[in-house]
Amino acid sequence: MAKVDVGDPAPDFELPGTGGKTYRLSDYGGRKVVLAFYPGDFTAVCTKQFCSYRDQSDRLDGLGADVLGISPQSVDSHERFTEEKRLNVPLLADEDKSVARAYGVLAGPLVRRAIFVIDEQGIVHHRKVALVGLGFESVEDLERAVAAIA
Repeated sequence: MAKVDVGDPAPDFELPGTGGKTYRLSDYGGRKVVLAFYPGDFTAVCTKQFCSYRDQSDRLDGLGADVLGISPQSVDSHERFTEEKRLNVPLLADEDKSVARAYGVLAGPLVRRAIFVIDEQGIVHHRKVALVGLGFESVEDLERAVAAIA
């Protein structure tokens, strides 16, 4: 399995997501991007994570980075999750787990909780992959990681 590390170019991807959009990393050239890989919609920790991002949306908006959630569920599942929890982060459907595989965040059949912060030139500046998905990177953690980009 490939492993994307700090200093590596972020692998480009194209995935369907919420809002009827197709998301391509290359469309964010010139912008910082936070990729938040997560195991599944409606699970306890994932719900807590994305609801915390919703509840601190003013701080998230102030990051100067676009935040995208990626998991293997379908767009339909993501739309239900977004609607029920009133989430504000676009959720992308990596149903074949090819993007998770490209970033090195698969543990057998499961996607690990992970955060990648990518600079305006598409280089990874922060990588955090959880061995156990019981916690998550808070908005404060994301603020620090984005601010560390020189």
